[in-house]
Amino acid sequence: MHVQPKLTKKLTLATVAVLAGLTLTACQDGNTDAAPSQDTASSPAAENSAAPSGSTGGNGGTATDDGSKGGGSGNGNGNGSGSDKGSGGGQINTGPCKTANLTITAADGMAEGDVLVSLKNDSDACSLKGFPGVDLNTSDGDTMSADRTANTPQEVVLGGGETTRFTLHYPPNHTGGTGIRVVSIVVTPPNETHSKTVRIGLSMPVEEAGSETGPGVTVDPVGYGKQ
Repeated sequence: MHVQPKLTKKLTLATVAVLAGLTLTACQDGNTDAAPSQDTASSPAAENSAAPSGSTGGNGGTATDDGSKGGGSGNGNGNGSGSDKGSGGGQINTGPCKTANLTITAADGMAEGDVLVSLKNDSDACSLKGFPGVDLNTSDGDTMSADRTANTPQEVVLGGGETTRFTLHYPPNHTGGTGIRVVSIVVTPPNETHSKTVRIGLSMPVEEAGSETGPGVTVDPVGYGKQ
């Protein structure tokens, strides 16, 4: 009677051991199935699929139609408005002509009593605007100045080697006498303080002694009239 309980107890322990072994085997089989899922997460396909998300943020290296390149999201309105005309709007920007760079000559004008004075630019481009100063030297050593006409000055741009002119008006001598003999004129270009002397031969009527102005002698602006 005492043997039966002992056998039952041994059988019960054996059964528990078998069941524990089966449970352990089942757990090991479950861990074996989970391993491939870890390999898939680190597979090359997964890494390649993540690449576009990283490259999307680097759009700063693209070149826009207006020629701008560079980093960031900069559209860079670098339209580079480099114009061939420059700030002068297509016009030549020059300084005043210098007396030293001008060759000044005189010749008879189109009408009696006119002297056409030419100013040739021997240097780089320059401009002239206004009335020249003209003093007349007589054979007696006197000097008289020409008055300005009412004509409006205009700007004249002279390139290298180009020439402009102005007209000196004087009353010709019809008295039959010697009159006043002008042997040279002293020309001062507009906006200048230096002068050049030009040899010339004119005869004008005699005026009152001590007159500082020639008898009806006038001068036009540079560039006025037919050139």
